[in-house]
Amino acid sequence: MVSRSLLSSRIGAASRHARRPARQNIRLLASVSPSKQPEPQVTPPAPAPGKAQSWLTHRVKASPVLYAVFLGLARALGYASSKQLANRRAFYMYNTLCATRADQEADFWRKECALPPTFQSWFTVTNLHVWLLTIRLRALPSPHGLNHIQGLIDHFFQDVEERVRAVLQPGVLLPRSISDTPLTPSSSSVIKHRAEFDKYVSPYPSSTFYTFPSPIPPPDSFPSPAAYVKAEKRARAPERLVTRQMKIFKEQWAGLGMSMDLGLVRGDTEMAAAIWRNLLGGRGAKGISLPGVGQNPCPSTAENASEPQFRRSVNLVGGLMENVENIEVAVEEARDDLSGVYDFGVNESDRYIAYPELMETLVVYLRHEAQRLEQIPDETILGPRVVGREGEGVKKLMWGKVRP
Repeated sequence: MVSRSLLSSRIGAASRHARRPARQNIRLLASVSPSKQPEPQVTPPAPAPGKAQSWLTHRVKASPVLYAVFLGLARALGYASSKQLANRRAFYMYNTLCATRADQEADFWRKECALPPTFQSWFTVTNLHVWLLTIRLRALPSPHGLNHIQGLIDHFFQDVEERVRAVLQPGVLLPRSISDTPLTPSSSSVIKHRAEFDKYVSPYPSSTFYTFPSPIPPPDSFPSPAAYVKAEKRARAPERLVTRQMKIFKEQWAGLGMSMDLGLVRGDTEMAAAIWRNLLGGRGAKGISLPGVGQNPCPSTAENASEPQFRRSVNLVGGLMENVENIEVAVEEARDDLSGVYDFGVNESDRYIAYPELMETLVVYLRHEAQRLEQIPDETILGPRVVGREGEGVKKLMWGKVRP
């Protein structure tokens, strides 16, 4: 079972607000120097529908000489290189196929899989589909496979960091994301900081699968700029918590990928076990609580009904676990970490009856989608490989329903 998230206690019923850009990409795959290949031919892209073009864009496109100069400069800067094209193609793949998957099948994940509407649940579902797309990208010819996988992982973790900060540091922009000017109560930088934050639009899709904390009210609602700065500091989680949370998510990404790869090779039984541990929370690992049968390790009808007890699976390696030798596992398993993923109580024990069929449904879904992607030609996966047309054909890769 993966480590539980710090975010659960930070999320509550709240209004939405814009998210901030990530500070940096997280490189998780080793870079390999690809062999020199001829760059693809670049043609003027068709304008996006409904998007007004600037006068400079019209001027450059109207003049073949200026357009040739522009393309030459872009190539010199690496804009049309194989890695850049793969990175932008992976951006459209991530936004279309992975980041929106939790919202598309929200009822299935919430009701049948019993995943609470938290950021941790969104990450788990998105991580599962990042892995599913990755296994197809591995089959692309070199260096395209590695370039696309690296781009996909970069965008995934950049989006995750942006969302983590939206939860742990609501209403606060990322360090150095817009300005290095320090916030001082005596300057106008406080108002400028908030104005630039309000104008930011994330390149990644929003989600209604989970809720954000309430944003900090506008500066003009405070009696003074100093009061606004003080409110910001109270709402801002320490940077070490953000770093720690990102390390936990990196462990979860690696753990799910390795366990699902093993299931892909060994068979459906191993894959079902990986799904149970990584997606379904490992519920029932220490037994199922039944009414009137023995001691109830996870009672839903405790002597003090106002203090319900919980039991959850705990990962003793990595994540929040430090000094494992000093941890009382039984106490930790009974502690409610506010994640919403813990064993079903006595009154809900009948929900385990559907677990075998649920795991079979998920295994069939993953196998079917993996096979479908395998049958799609590499040319369709790679797209036109033309600047400005990186998103073409991505919708042809859209996932089917978990339950057809």
